[in-house]
Amino acid sequence: MNRFLADEAATIALAGEIFAALPDDRAGWTVLLTGELGAGKSTFARALIKAAGHQGAVPSPTYTLVEPYKLPAGNIYHIDLYRVSDPEELRFLGWSELDDGFRLVEWPDRAPDLVNEADLAVELEYAGNSRTASIKGLSTRGSVLIQKIN
Repeated sequence: MNRFLADEAATIALAGEIFAALPDDRAGWTVLLTGELGAGKSTFARALIKAAGHQGAVPSPTYTLVEPYKLPAGNIYHIDLYRVSDPEELRFLGWSELDDGFRLVEWPDRAPDLVNEADLAVELEYAGNSRTASIKGLSTRGSVLIQKIN
């Protein structure tokens, strides 16, 4: 599925739409966010976390690697792998302990095997001053979600 995102508001709306289409039990879901620097990955992540009910700032996990959010809608883990140099580092991040929540992963290419356990891939690309989003279902439930929002 492809979407043209005319501006930041369109990126925020898409993130809200995806969150609204998720089932009530989001534990174990993994969404991979890819794209160049500045393409909108953090904007998308912040919007999804706010759509889940978080009030306040949503800091980038570039240095902390994982920012946890304990929300009434369930746990969300915003993960940024930009500074990860070896996929083995995921073990030290406590990756297996994050399956009780929804994992939103920026820079998943740093751990290529994540694609095998993810549900959705959202690729954001520049289109002049705008962006495009390519959304792919990587699991059966991810493909079902795309059908809901398509």
